[in-house]
Amino acid sequence: MTACPDKAELLHGLLDNELDAAHARELEVHIATCPVCAEALVELRALRALLADPALRPKAPAALRARILADIGAVDPLHHVSKSQGRPRSRQLRRWGGAGVGVAIAASLLLLMVAPFGGDAALERELVAGHVRSLQAQHLLDVPTSDHHTVKPWFAGKLDYSPPVPELAAAGFPLQGGRLDYLAGRPVAALVYRHGAHVLNLYVWPDDGPRQPAFEARDGYNLMRWRDGGMAYWAVSDVGVEEMHAFATALAGAVAAQNPGKP
Repeated sequence: MTACPDKAELLHGLLDNELDAAHARELEVHIATCPVCAEALVELRALRALLADPALRPKAPAALRARILADIGAVDPLHHVSKSQGRPRSRQLRRWGGAGVGVAIAASLLLLMVAPFGGDAALERELVAGHVRSLQAQHLLDVPTSDHHTVKPWFAGKLDYSPPVPELAAAGFPLQGGRLDYLAGRPVAALVYRHGAHVLNLYVWPDDGPRQPAFEARDGYNLMRWRDGGMAYWAVSDVGVEEMHAFATALAGAVAAQNPGKP
């Protein structure tokens, strides 16, 4: 079924949660009175459900993973000894010794960079959609300022937690401000950083559990996930992979500096 010519692209945006609230509501009103667009939306949802079938995603063989890791000189996090370099992981980490807590955390981030998120596909889509909405709807900032001493107290009374607001300008990621957003079924803090012409959204909310630094690409965007000090940090941006790793390293060091003595 073909939708109305001026609504076809918008239907995809609605399905992917990429429309701002005003345009989404306007389209929903149209769908309620247009059987053609309503049927087209049903067909799109059916197609998405069909393509989401895990059976359509063949699993890469373990030999391929090992070969890729060997080619890039990375350490397989599932093994204590790198087959490509023939030495224990502890020897590889030794070169980071004495450089401070922030660098140690950065080392762990880089060692685990090949680990997939796993089990968070729906949240990943929600994060990317939130990032896109913040740029399209001109609602990037509620509190536009580079002063983290202003951004942090601004969230007081608006959230049931106090998010850390790391200052990362020295690493090339100046703070632009923050805003309230809604993700994972709850209001969350969104901290906005910039790297050149690129915007990075850093979503922060309370979440217990072990540190699980990981990186992934979805729909043309790079994502980073990390947990520390009872907080979950999710970054989304169209910066390159190297820049996202640099952002993660700077974030780890800044958080460690703000929480000295914490494991």
